[in-house]
Amino acid sequence: MTRILIVQPDTSDPLGPLGDWLTEAGAELDVRLQPEQDLPDLVGYRAVVCLGGGMGAEDDAKHPWLADVRRLLSKAAARNLPTLGICLGAQLLAVATGGRVEVAPDGPEVGPHLVSKKDAAWTDPLFADLPLVQDVLQFHTDAITRLPPGAELLASSPRYAHQAYRLGRCVYGVQFHIETTPAVVESWAAECPGEAEFARPGALEHETLVTVHADIAETWRPFAHRFVKLAAGELEAAVASHRTLPLA
Repeated sequence: MTRILIVQPDTSDPLGPLGDWLTEAGAELDVRLQPEQDLPDLVGYRAVVCLGGGMGAEDDAKHPWLADVRRLLSKAAARNLPTLGICLGAQLLAVATGGRVEVAPDGPEVGPHLVSKKDAAWTDPLFADLPLVQDVLQFHTDAITRLPPGAELLASSPRYAHQAYRLGRCVYGVQFHIETTPAVVESWAAECPGEAEFARPGALEHETLVTVHADIAETWRPFAHRFVKLAAGELEAAVASHRTLPLA
């Protein structure tokens, strides 16, 4: 089994179908809910996944344990351990490795959206087989405004450019969600009505969410399978950029 550490910063964003996709590809998942459960050492893990949450990536005053998560992600990046940060996870990874996260200058990005591949994605082991334009679910009020030094931009959108990136050979961040269900998104909309107003009319209706999540599964389930293969050493990592990766 390929052991993967799952860091869950918030009960509101569980692993969801992404967990099913990882396990069906042969992964053994160790889920650590923060801050209730300690973060382990990385020894023995083949990969790390960090999920989303409602807090800011540097909201240490309210959530001091975020520093420990950033430290773990920094170590994973420095060791070139296969890593996937999702939404808040991608923002934590960016901050931990020299990038910048700020309140989204053009307002929250909420609901089903499309992102498109950048040039570097066509030769990336995880992103190369994705379609040119991918269905994703957005629900964020902060944005990655500067990528970490040496990062390769893999996906973008007209509103917020930094939708997906890779550090080194196998460390990834995606600003969007691929792990949600209609029920989870509906709960976020109910808990954050101000942010939900930024969604397009009808975008958060149940039938719309059911349809978009079916599209997300079609695209991102194979992506999750490739991530497990990458972690298991069955898929070759990306060719290293000539740019340097920040050390922990």
